[in-house]
Amino acid sequence: MGRKWNNIKEKKASKDANTSRIYAKFGREIYVAAKQGEPDPESNQALKVVLERAKTYSVPKTIIDRAIEKAKGGSEESYDELRYEGFGPNGSMVIVDALTNNVNRTASEVRAAFGKNGGNMGVSGSVAYMFDATAVIGLEGKTADEVLEILMEADIDVRDILEEGESVIVYAEPDQFHAMQDAFKQAGITDFTVAEVTMIAQNDITLPEDAQAQFEKMIDALDELEDVAQVYHNVDFDE
Repeated sequence: MGRKWNNIKEKKASKDANTSRIYAKFGREIYVAAKQGEPDPESNQALKVVLERAKTYSVPKTIIDRAIEKAKGGSEESYDELRYEGFGPNGSMVIVDALTNNVNRTASEVRAAFGKNGGNMGVSGSVAYMFDATAVIGLEGKTADEVLEILMEADIDVRDILEEGESVIVYAEPDQFHAMQDAFKQAGITDFTVAEVTMIAQNDITLPEDAQAQFEKMIDALDELEDVAQVYHNVDFDE
């Protein structure tokens, strides 16, 4: 499962740093999650997940507070949660999750990002079955054995624990996300390098250099779309 989560996160954060695009996307996700339930992460698990992921990207508190206050204020702004599936060069697979207030616009933009970069949209279910929803938490300052001991004492089952660079990355079932966080916090660990529920490909592929360059261009085009919240894929390449 080694997907180099810290490198992926750092690359994305660096790319978006000058435009604050990532902050705007988190603002929208936080607003939607807060609108769907209570605007309190202790009673709204969806909001709690988004806030934990936002923390690993160093999203400013002002962005978070503004989105939650907007939800509390009864804003009538609404968004649809959509999932698109598609293919890139050489059999690569992509899942795109979006939040949009204009379904036609988003569908057109996502289709264009695929088509202009050697890919094409697929029908619903054409790709998702090759991915697994997974809780991923990364932390520093502990060994894999120490992390495993913490989780075993809390009676938490995990799929895998890997050391990636200076971090230990834990992979588990999505419903174990909050239990893992609570176990780590009980052990005095409150800062995470990654904390999210994501989609991980069952099998990664490696692309030849020319196809990889085209694939990265396609992923960047999708990431840059305002309505796109998350992009998942099955390509393994050096970040």
